[in-house]
Amino acid sequence: MERKYSFHITLAGLFLAAGMVAGCLVLGNALVDFKAQDRYVTVKGLAEREVPADLAMWPISFSAGANTLPELDQRIKESQKAVIAFLGQQGLGDAEILTSAPRITDNQANMPNQRPPQRYTAQALLTVRSGDIAKIKKAMSVAGDLVSRGVMLVQNWEYRPTFAFTKLNDIKPDMIAEATRNARQAAKQFAQDSGSSVGSIRRASQGYFSLQDRDQFTPEVKKVRVVTTIDYFLED
Repeated sequence: MERKYSFHITLAGLFLAAGMVAGCLVLGNALVDFKAQDRYVTVKGLAEREVPADLAMWPISFSAGANTLPELDQRIKESQKAVIAFLGQQGLGDAEILTSAPRITDNQANMPNQRPPQRYTAQALLTVRSGDIAKIKKAMSVAGDLVSRGVMLVQNWEYRPTFAFTKLNDIKPDMIAEATRNARQAAKQFAQDSGSSVGSIRRASQGYFSLQDRDQFTPEVKKVRVVTTIDYFLED
């Protein structure tokens, strides 16, 4: 009876020992895998492009003066008519033209002790919106001709011509792919220097697209830029 009991104890001990050995092997492999998972490099990929603007917004600011409000309104309309005729002659007759309410100043109220030459002055704004960038640029270069047509142009830094690029979504896929290739090339160089090879992607962050003028002299040309951040596993 004692021999049988001793045999069972011995057998149980063998099973326990075998289990501990197997567990250690599994744990050892897990630690090795974990260590491998921890070997990665973080790199950044860059893609840049210069693209032409496809939308122009040109505010044309002008003023008018008169002694009565009806007369002032008539002169504003005459100036608007002259501007629209000028745009038509520049090939921009089909452009979208937006007008806004004029800013009217009562000069007599501002100078109660003086008699101003004209009681009322108004500053009006007409905005041209077009996708024909070349025609807009050409019209802007000869806008001084409006003065000879009786339009009192006003230099207003509040309203400057702006150019926009509206097709960013069309170039995003190619630029992301280019930035990703750039990042992988950087990872390959790092791996080569460290005696490793590049594995799969561990984590990737696209970053954001920036869109700005190429320079202050050519706002109709935009620079598009995107930076991606990618983690690559390193393999022996």
